[in-house]
Amino acid sequence: MQLAGHEFHELSELTMGCFNTVSCMSTWMKQAQDQELQQLLAKHFSTHIDDYNLKVEFLQDAGAPDIAKSEADTYTPNLASYTESPVTPLPPVEMRLTETQPNDREIATAYLLDMKASAKNNAQGALECANPDLRTALENAYLSTSHHAYEIWQYMVNKGYYPLAPAPAMEIQSVGKIYPVLKQQGVQS
Repeated sequence: MQLAGHEFHELSELTMGCFNTVSCMSTWMKQAQDQELQQLLAKHFSTHIDDYNLKVEFLQDAGAPDIAKSEADTYTPNLASYTESPVTPLPPVEMRLTETQPNDREIATAYLLDMKASAKNNAQGALECANPDLRTALENAYLSTSHHAYEIWQYMVNKGYYPLAPAPAMEIQSVGKIYPVLKQQGVQS
């Protein structure tokens, strides 16, 4: 399979990111103390390995890899409210500069930030692809990492590790009033 120069460079960077994610996750799964966090990481782990392997196939194989292996994971929303934290007061962050092992909050934060960056990078990579198979694989990788970010975010909200508060109603009303509702009209030639 032939890749354009820019596709190759994007894919190389994305593969390096996947390698990092798999390496970090294998450590985090051993270090996590909370069973729920361990299970969430373990649930996501095989998808990250599959994503990494598919990207390696695109880099190494002259043929077209089987992109059916790249279908996006699904997720289940589990918060009672999507604007208010279920934990009050929120536990304060503790700056732990001399510790040798991360705690569950630090692991969850690192994983969330990794998934957010991976989602953005996969989406950007997909937008740069001319090869339709590679584009589809990166779109699926975006969806999976986006779903994983959402699941770890929900875990963090439920533990009080991520603040969640409603937007001020007056601000919503003020901003909402400046945009008119448009009616669908036929395009005039």
